[in-house]
Amino acid sequence: MKTLVIQFGTSRFLQAHADLFLSEGTPRRAITVVQTSGDATRSHRLAALAAPEGYPVRIRGLKAGNTVDETRTVTSVKRCLSAATDWPEVVRVFVEEAEFVLSNTGDAGYQSRPEDGAAAYHPAMSFPAKLFHLLAARHAAGAAPIIVMPMELVVDNGKVLRDAVMAVARLQGAGGALVSYIEDRVVWACSLVDRIVSEPIEPAGAVAEPYALWAIQKGHGVVLPCAHLAIEMVDDLKDIERLKLHVLNLGHTALVDIWQQGGGQGDPIVRDFIANPQVLDLLTAIYSDDVLPVFNHLGQGQAAEHYLAVTMERFANPFLDHRLVDIAQNHKQKVERRIGTFLDLAHAAGFTSPQGHLAAIVAREV
Repeated sequence: MKTLVIQFGTSRFLQAHADLFLSEGTPRRAITVVQTSGDATRSHRLAALAAPEGYPVRIRGLKAGNTVDETRTVTSVKRCLSAATDWPEVVRVFVEEAEFVLSNTGDAGYQSRPEDGAAAYHPAMSFPAKLFHLLAARHAAGAAPIIVMPMELVVDNGKVLRDAVMAVARLQGAGGALVSYIEDRVVWACSLVDRIVSEPIEPAGAVAEPYALWAIQKGHGVVLPCAHLAIEMVDDLKDIERLKLHVLNLGHTALVDIWQQGGGQGDPIVRDFIANPQVLDLLTAIYSDDVLPVFNHLGQGQAAEHYLAVTMERFANPFLDHRLVDIAQNHKQKVERRIGTFLDLAHAAGFTSPQGHLAAIVAREV
């Protein structure tokens, strides 16, 4: 068995996103999944992910006005390893089999750790440090460069991960040939992923909405891992990032503000909350008065209107229990990133019409 894809992370998001696409795509790809956390309590998940019969992903929601409720079986995961206990085998697969590297290591995945400076591999190292040691082993073996496709929700994630690995290389005092290999020959692809994966299925699998996107930015040496309707190669991720951040994410944060201004009572679900006519009217006004005109000014008006229609359908998903109390976590930071930066973008682009709704939300969090 040879797996051309090595994946770092076992999250339910990956199970219902990349792993599903690679199971359905052309050609179908085989994956070795590596658990980076070393959490022994999740060993049952590792075994279930690689079960010969596969694991289920249930797709539930609305698509083009129709209700979708179907189950698909993912069979792309062929081998599961732990970075804590199976490191020699992880190195072997990385050096001898892999052509693509996927990662989704969580918000703290790129943060440096004290162990990163150790000469030998240590399980407590950050993901960039682990990746440095793997790339060093691949370089030492004379293996061809590899395509790294991070899927963390970080702008320019390929470049950010490359810089983090290069920081480890400097910390390690890596030689010039290895540094050149990592910086210039390894392909660092930037990507954007989008799918709401609402709940796990035990011991492996997940429930997800119909909408899914894996956008990969064109670049030297970048190729798609497979052909699939949800995977797109794009010239520039910025337009897609802007839509996701300032339509979908902005809308979520605006709903939290509406809820808080009403007293923040109860534990509302997004679909039920927007079913309130007053809430829907206010959210509609925010989009029509403050958001869409800016996208039109930027030349993305048609794309924004289409994405908004899809977004409202996602908000109304009858199967998705998306709680406002969860969205409200780190609300102040989300207001700044999703709304404050949008106001800055509009100003920098020369948009002069008032954006009163959004400006009031920002003012409340100053």
